[in-house]
Amino acid sequence: MEYFLTDEQKMIKDLVGKITEEKIIPTRAELDEEEKFPWEIMKVLADSDLFGLYIPEEYGGFGMGCLENCLVMEELSRGCCGVSVTFAATALGTYPILLHGTEEQKKKYLPDIARGKRLAAFGLTEANAGSDAAGIQTTAVKDGDHYVLNGTKQWITNGGEAEVYTIIALTDKSKGSRGASAFIVEKDTPGFSFGKKEKKMGIRCSATRELVFEDCRIPKENLIGKEGIGFIVAMRTLDITRPGISAQAVGLAQGALEATLEYSRQRKQFGQTISSFQAIQHMLADMVTQIEAARALVYAAAKTIDSGAKNISKVSAMSKLFASDMAMKVTTDAVQIFGGYGYMREYPVEKMMRDAKIIQIYEGTNQIQRNVIALQLIKESMAR
Repeated sequence: MEYFLTDEQKMIKDLVGKITEEKIIPTRAELDEEEKFPWEIMKVLADSDLFGLYIPEEYGGFGMGCLENCLVMEELSRGCCGVSVTFAATALGTYPILLHGTEEQKKKYLPDIARGKRLAAFGLTEANAGSDAAGIQTTAVKDGDHYVLNGTKQWITNGGEAEVYTIIALTDKSKGSRGASAFIVEKDTPGFSFGKKEKKMGIRCSATRELVFEDCRIPKENLIGKEGIGFIVAMRTLDITRPGISAQAVGLAQGALEATLEYSRQRKQFGQTISSFQAIQHMLADMVTQIEAARALVYAAAKTIDSGAKNISKVSAMSKLFASDMAMKVTTDAVQIFGGYGYMREYPVEKMMRDAKIIQIYEGTNQIQRNVIALQLIKESMAR
């Protein structure tokens, strides 16, 4: 389909597509098997100035928006979701600073992130605060010119590899979610350590670790915004970054379709290629239709965000819900068309199916997305 991308957007898509073909696809099986963090590919992305796309020009970026970030995520994910989520997690950790940081914080952290010199990460989830994000227990107590952090964050992408972390912690436990605040914590800060690298079903080359805070003292200047707005910072950040994860689902499904189409034209049964069988043709037709429907919704959500629209929660949640469910369906069908070969690690669709599952879970499960969509829909109907 024609999405009327600008010449600049087409150039970004072509550049990342070339990186995917030359650097990611040839190494993805090794990265997955060895659970090897993709530092070399991150360096290629940094040298290509891709980390700075969404960062304003005054801080060393290009001042582009959500759509351009989605184009990058889609192309990277066509190759490997472990690679793309490593890139995406840096944006997730950066947006709290972009949205609510002071000028001093932006000048200090954004230029290095824009150049890819420092990766970022976002710390919200805890053992007892997953879908119930408001149930966090990590605390930040003011002590003179510092805050002292105590607690543990769980399943943090880029954990242990990133240099800059944006952390949501309680500054006033009596207020619940209204007592949460956001902070910047740098790697190597005394009292800040990491748990083991988690063993995962999919996205294996990405790093997922616990963040552990034990009397971790950070300067009061590291508070993002003001006390009590941490939950707002987190929700605004997720509203803006979810279309990037939606684009990850689209790219993953596109990669699965391409691999499946090629295989179906080569694999012969009953004296003919399986692509000549109507049953396979119908599956392929459904796959491509579902991918294009999801892509259209994701691009529309990204354009809505880039327009400056205020109420973006519903469209952001819709894009993530639809695209991730689609990716799970498409990759499952891809494995089915490959048959027994699809279940073997030497073919890429086995990995793609494993990778697809997490997209329905992280950055808000799809059940939570349905809650967000329905509540906003009801609120809008009452306002008419």
